[in-house]
Amino acid sequence: MKKSLDLGDIKISWLNGGEFKLDGGTMFGAVPKVLWNKKYPADSNNNIKMLNAPLLVKTAENNILIDTGLGNKLSDKEKEIFQVTRPWSVVEDLAALGIDRDDIHCVILTHCDFDHAGGIVMINSHGQHELTFPKARHIMRKKEWEDVTHPNSRSAHSYWPHNFTSLEDSGLLELVDGDCEILPGVSVSATGGHTRGHQLVVMEGETGCAVHLGDLLPLHSHFNPLWIMAYDNFPLKIIEQKETLLPFFSSRDCWFTFYHDIYMKACQIDSSGGLKTKWQD
Repeated sequence: MKKSLDLGDIKISWLNGGEFKLDGGTMFGAVPKVLWNKKYPADSNNNIKMLNAPLLVKTAENNILIDTGLGNKLSDKEKEIFQVTRPWSVVEDLAALGIDRDDIHCVILTHCDFDHAGGIVMINSHGQHELTFPKARHIMRKKEWEDVTHPNSRSAHSYWPHNFTSLEDSGLLELVDGDCEILPGVSVSATGGHTRGHQLVVMEGETGCAVHLGDLLPLHSHFNPLWIMAYDNFPLKIIEQKETLLPFFSSRDCWFTFYHDIYMKACQIDSSGGLKTKWQD
């Protein structure tokens, strides 16, 4: 079995950032269950299984992570609330690939909800909080950081302060605005929509391209631009972005990569938005 999506000089692997369950209705908002349940089935309690799978993007010279998973700081009560079925093991997964925490050069945050940013800071073997990747640049949108540090009553429930302990003082936080090439072949662009400062990541390899739309496209069943989550803060922006981004990247035959989907890690779609090629390691 293939272990990474090969784009030539760029290879993408998925790590275990913890698995949990969420209410299916919330994940599909106004879409009737009779429709979404055919594409992403729920259990008897209306919950659906969800991955939190950080992407390891390996280039010739750099190791890059896209998002960080749940982390290892959840309390027993939080594990129960979010129905965590598999604990976070990003550090162990990297070690199995021969990669140390210090070998990560860059962490790109699509946004800062706890299920994406929970692994920025970890509890070490001494029970202390420390940066999980102490030599990595941590890239996020300026607007996202503004909302992390000054959350409103809604975002405060998902932007947890202990996920960002010492990040600002470390000198490793880099706030971007506009389209930016982070490292050769890897760039970010603002999308908004899910959060005010949400961003996408584009990976341009010698033999292909991939785009990570983060929570604009949480599951393969969200390719319909009108299928959005109740978690989305700016739903009309999501629809507008998907109507533009999906045709653009599908016309280039790019892979769409997923963070939450248990059924596939990546896929290509045709001009009508239908599934053309599925990739699962």
